[in-house]
Amino acid sequence: MSQPFQGPRYLVSFGPKRVPHCFTDVLILGGGLAGLRAALAVDPQLSVTVVTKDDLQGSSSQWAQGGIAGVVDPEDRFDNHVADTLTAGCGLCHGDVVDAVVREAPGRIAELIAWGTRFDERDGALELGREGGHSHHRIVHALGDATGREVMRAVIEQTQKLDNLSVWPETFTIDLVTHEGRCRGALVWNPRHGKTLVWARRTILATGGAGQLYRESTNPPGSSGDGMALAWRAGAELRDMEFMQFHPTVLYIAGGARSLITEAVRGAGAYLVDRDGRRFMPEFDARAELAPRDVVSRATTVIMHRTHHSNVYLDLSHLDPAIVRQRFPGMAAICAKFGLDLARDRIPVRPGAHYMIGGVSVDAMGQTSVLGLFAAGEVTSSGLHGANRLASNSLLEGLVYGARAGEAASDEVLREGRADDEFHVPAISEPRAVVDNGGGNDSPVLDLADIRNSLRALMWRHVGVERTGESLAEALTTVEGWCRYVLPRQFSDPQGWQLQNMLAVARLMIRGAIDRAETRGVHYRADHPDTCNAWKSHIAWRRDEISPRVEPLP
Repeated sequence: MSQPFQGPRYLVSFGPKRVPHCFTDVLILGGGLAGLRAALAVDPQLSVTVVTKDDLQGSSSQWAQGGIAGVVDPEDRFDNHVADTLTAGCGLCHGDVVDAVVREAPGRIAELIAWGTRFDERDGALELGREGGHSHHRIVHALGDATGREVMRAVIEQTQKLDNLSVWPETFTIDLVTHEGRCRGALVWNPRHGKTLVWARRTILATGGAGQLYRESTNPPGSSGDGMALAWRAGAELRDMEFMQFHPTVLYIAGGARSLITEAVRGAGAYLVDRDGRRFMPEFDARAELAPRDVVSRATTVIMHRTHHSNVYLDLSHLDPAIVRQRFPGMAAICAKFGLDLARDRIPVRPGAHYMIGGVSVDAMGQTSVLGLFAAGEVTSSGLHGANRLASNSLLEGLVYGARAGEAASDEVLREGRADDEFHVPAISEPRAVVDNGGGNDSPVLDLADIRNSLRALMWRHVGVERTGESLAEALTTVEGWCRYVLPRQFSDPQGWQLQNMLAVARLMIRGAIDRAETRGVHYRADHPDTCNAWKSHIAWRRDEISPRVEPLP
């Protein structure tokens, strides 16, 4: 397979003498749970700058419904949570990472409560839910089905108490800035100030996932893989990019947003039925609706093909209506807007891109392969999720690795002290031909929205729940063609930069899916339906390498 066209190192030309500068000890890119938890872990004597392309209310963390998994019930055990995580991960989890994160979970949950998070309770104790793949009730949740909103409310209020923190909302990160193999900060842009160089002693990437690469997605508009593309261009290792988790129950109504219907609905006893009202999950797995997400998504796709129907249905009509409405008020309200009663009607659902399992490789403290650059949350591949994330382990990972990355970055800065030349401004701008989107240099004006929509449709069609080598090869040829005429261009606003990031990440995902010639977890190859021990490995890649590397688990 030939080496793909990589595109330029930086998306735009810039020079230190032509843009304003800002200096900070720790720069955090991303304002979700992982990023803010990192900010809270930095020593108060150090300056922290959080850059987010929306605002602190616009992250994917806000959208989280189900909850946070943790062993808080005396009847539960750490070993049980570990075993459930390993089983869901289909052989690719790092056992030491899983064990450490699971054991840290109760403390992180207690920390959130101390900061004012109001988790749902029953009879004075935390009310624990159960979701697919879990052997026990261990999911703490809030506001019924709006855990993310409540957790982020409390964490945002906690960060507002920090005197050393500055937040830059509505600011797009164009690129990480590197010099002599070390990350020195980032080039950012906002409508008020244009481009700004933010120099940092340490940088933490917490930009979230890439669900918007798919036409059907539960993710907010900002989840376009920007952080992975930033890290890739900066030379960081990315890993397991073929593993995109598809959530099996996304509300599917013409004209409506693709709203996630939390897994806790099935945990409460909802059935999945086909167009004729026949319950089908027991046919595919003994755990039925409580099987892991990859199993349920695949089964749903089979039923949709079998019945020639665009969706399946969630059925809660056999449950107590009052309890359904009390437990899932947010979902009931969304359904009501379309004339559906969550407690009585069959709710149309189908799979949608939900969580990016692959990402930037990090060690136990969130350190990437680039010096000075840490990462936490969905943008990373930490070893926790393997080939399929266990439900409600995502917010937990953001809390644990956000804290670790913040602490590690802080400790490194404090150990180094404040050397006078720490912020020496190097000549980092690379020469490159200027090609804009205004038709200059005889280049046609591009319809960026059309390319974006075409990419999302292609990814859903060829790199979705079910994949084949032939279909993936077709997708790669198409995406590489788009890359050749989109990546060299220099755009002047986020619409163009975001599209370039999406193309770069899509190509990495497709290539990983081609190379993994087996079925494992969320990666289902119809032409290689079996899981193969020879592929009990990571697929890792850096920009300066000709092709991906296959790395056995440590």
